[in-house]
Amino acid sequence: MKIAFIGGGNMAAALIGGLRRAGRPGADILAVEIDAARCGQLKEQFGIGTTTQPDASLARAEVLVLAVKPQFMRQACEAARPHLGEPLVVSVAAGIRAADIARWIGTSAIVRTMPNTPALIGRGVTGMAATAQVGEAQRRLAESILRTAGEVVWFDDETRLDAVTAVSASGPAYVFYFIEALARAGTELGLSAEQARALAVQTFVGAAHLAAESTEPLQSLRERVTSKGGTTAAALAWLDANAVEARIVEAVHAAYRRAAELGDEFGRQ
Repeated sequence: MKIAFIGGGNMAAALIGGLRRAGRPGADILAVEIDAARCGQLKEQFGIGTTTQPDASLARAEVLVLAVKPQFMRQACEAARPHLGEPLVVSVAAGIRAADIARWIGTSAIVRTMPNTPALIGRGVTGMAATAQVGEAQRRLAESILRTAGEVVWFDDETRLDAVTAVSASGPAYVFYFIEALARAGTELGLSAEQARALAVQTFVGAAHLAAESTEPLQSLRERVTSKGGTTAAALAWLDANAVEARIVEAVHAAYRRAAELGDEFGRQ
């Protein structure tokens, strides 16, 4: 089975790397990337086929993965369209709705996905939604590709992907923001920058693993760390008094609104 990628950036590389680690032969993978130097890098790193422009080799692709930046999606789809057979189209671009992709590329069998950057190390999570024209076997195929980069969560309603964008696709930035703040506090309390970073990062890694492996509610996990009258209770009381949780929720809502706006903007192209 031939899998073609339009775009050769970080997310394409994450998926290509995952496919190769899963045993997919390099001869089965093609990347179309306009940057010749990047083509060379992908070919050398993964042992795959590459080309700088869409050509007849795309006709053999059973799956076409659209991995270009949203602002270039229409141009990329229209350039690829004359060379395609009848592939399953998988989009990893934020904000581009399936109906618009179908309009530009000429097929309605589309799986929209919204991965996040931990996919680069195989620890991502991806929201997925398929059009009605996608069969069960194609759904499994699309899932098998995205699972090489981490976990997947399916949604019946494509509009839910705006919420996925706000929560998990943008989410790593929120986590890094909090880690930065935690590390800054450490340095202000006398730790070296290296010490503060190590403590802050590993605290997030450990807590995330604990949450992932536990069946307890997140509230229970938090409460187990919080002794009455203790240090954690003092910190959480300050956060509650300053409505930090509400501000975080509002921030995610702002990202959600922007995701919907981007869909509208790109759809007008």
